[in-house]
Amino acid sequence: MDWLTPFLPAFIAAYSVQMVGVMSPGPAVALLLGIGAQQGRAAALMTAFGIACGAGLLALATSLGLGILMQEVAWAGTALRLLGAAYLAWLAWKAMKKAIVPPQVQVAQVQRQPLARLFATGLTLQITNIKALVFWMAAVSVGPAQGAPLPVLLIFALGGMVLSLAGHATWAMILSSRPVRHAYDRARRWVEGTLGVFLGVMAFRMAMERR
Repeated sequence: MDWLTPFLPAFIAAYSVQMVGVMSPGPAVALLLGIGAQQGRAAALMTAFGIACGAGLLALATSLGLGILMQEVAWAGTALRLLGAAYLAWLAWKAMKKAIVPPQVQVAQVQRQPLARLFATGLTLQITNIKALVFWMAAVSVGPAQGAPLPVLLIFALGGMVLSLAGHATWAMILSSRPVRHAYDRARRWVEGTLGVFLGVMAFRMAMERR
């Protein structure tokens, strides 16, 4: 495993950015809330699995694309790093705004579907979500895109899928339980405030990083 060790710090940095995205309520959380409320926990977990597979595909696609770009264009790495920092700073501002005035998570209206279709629904939502794509570009800009061999990128994408599954499965468990969901609603201000601080620190570190 010595061939993987040099890339582990980049893995950790990218996965830290990813987990912030998973923890922040968005379209995936709204979908899981609607499915969990209407069809139960098993349906929400299957949807979370589809979302996770979509995250793995986005991780691999962005890693391959950005890796090629950074190898061909000298200034691309710096530009992508600054773009990622700007995006994280914007997310930090949004999180702090939500901490001051927490909005209600809107429930996505969905019809009852078989498990295979729920998986496809989660997968399609993730790979067509522009915000998810931009977030993965920010994550990969600090990850092992440049100079990493294909096996490393495959492991990176698999890790992203596992982390996405863990995070969204947790959301599925929470949002399919009414008492726990209400407890989360009461704690959202502190959650969003903590996310805002973390995102701000990540944005500053990414902008100041020299390679």
